[in-house]
Amino acid sequence: MPIVVNLDVMLAKRKMRSRELSEHIGITEQNISLLKSGKVRGVRFDTLSRICAVLQCQPGDLLEYRPGPEDELPPQDP
Repeated sequence: MPIVVNLDVMLAKRKMRSRELSEHIGITEQNISLLKSGKVRGVRFDTLSRICAVLQCQPGDLLEYRPGPEDELPPQDP
């Protein structure tokens, strides 16, 4: 998947555990774990906003776009 979740990196930078983050933002620790592993199909803006507020970061600090060969767009006709 071309979207990489760097939540674990930000948690380490802030010296915070998943459990503490889950308590602050009101979602389960298991959902934090799924988000960290990239095994989610999406994240609500409200959840992303709460994560950013607690970790004092921007969404771009948590999400990264890394395209692979399968993500290249086909050439367009002029």
